[in-house]
Amino acid sequence: MTAELTLYTNPKSRGRIAQWMLEEIGQPYRAVVLEFGEPMRTPEFLALNPMGKVPVLVHGDAVVTEAAAICAYLAEAIPEAGLAPKPEERADYFRWMFFAAGPLEAVITARALGLEAPPERRRMAGYGDFDTVVAALERKLAVSDYVAGGRFTAADVYFGAQVVWGLMFQTLPPSPALVAYRDRLMVRPAWVRANTPT
Repeated sequence: MTAELTLYTNPKSRGRIAQWMLEEIGQPYRAVVLEFGEPMRTPEFLALNPMGKVPVLVHGDAVVTEAAAICAYLAEAIPEAGLAPKPEERADYFRWMFFAAGPLEAVITARALGLEAPPERRRMAGYGDFDTVVAALERKLAVSDYVAGGRFTAADVYFGAQVVWGLMFQTLPPSPALVAYRDRLMVRPAWVRANTPT
């Protein structure tokens, strides 16, 4: 790999997920820390991400936004890291990475904002309701150490970050399956490096 990896981030953002993924792939990268507000609204930054938010990964001519997309992109762009799914892992890998990016993140955000669909309208929300989402998480992690089966992949970076922060901020219940999964992730050297203040 010859193109430079540059991550635009903020330590109090989803950029921490992208930084964890960069640490997992083991390639050098440059982190550009932006403050919230005006620094993310400059014409130069909006040319990278018109949403005016981080994380943004620049890899040569490629620009990737959204933490789940960054994880998936880096797993494929740096295959030697071994974080992309094997053929037999692809279904679980994509299913649970995008479950975390869709239903899990949406239901946690909705609940934090005090937005709960009445029972007769829950099918309009992709997640249904909080208890259904949590039950799905717990069932998955009760039978599998990692999202795609027996080994850690890029899907565990994104999915795992949602579980780690959900337990940290008490937006997810501390069930044995979720706590055991969190504990497996937080001892990874790349997790420690990405979450140690510099």
